[in-house]
Amino acid sequence: MTKTIALAFAVALIATGCRREERRFREVAPAATATSVATAVNLQPGPTYTVTKTNGPYQYNAYAISEGKALFNQFNCSGCHSMGGGGMGPPLMDDKWIYGSDPASVFATIMEGRPNGMPAWRGRIPNYEVWRIVAYVRSLSGQASKDASSGRDDHMFGRESEQRLTELKPKQASNPVLH
Repeated sequence: MTKTIALAFAVALIATGCRREERRFREVAPAATATSVATAVNLQPGPTYTVTKTNGPYQYNAYAISEGKALFNQFNCSGCHSMGGGGMGPPLMDDKWIYGSDPASVFATIMEGRPNGMPAWRGRIPNYEVWRIVAYVRSLSGQASKDASSGRDDHMFGRESEQRLTELKPKQASNPVLH
């Protein structure tokens, strides 16, 4: 009897020690605005914009990464980026990131667009959805937390799940004019 009570107590103690990811389904994500200017090259459409260096609100949230994956397909990002492998747009699954791989730079790229084809989505997609796409795009090169990566229908995409990717350390591409 005492062994049963001790076992139940040990299980309860272990269960309280586990921390689950926090899932915030409705929240206002921050906009990428602040004082430091993040420009990789002199080419950019429209006015100069400022970007805050941030981790992004959803990089450790599996639900948000999963939603980002759905949004990536719904907004036809895969049409140019070929499911992340690159096509008309640059690949998102390698270690060469033209305009930076940190969440704020990816956010700015989506919102403001880039020369030679990347459309600006500001005013068309709410910030919180863009941040979810950012979390998913970063997961394509293994930059997401392994326990928060999307597990959504990976068998349909003909490639490894984001959870199984090894992290690539993104570096600056040599010629940003090409994309």
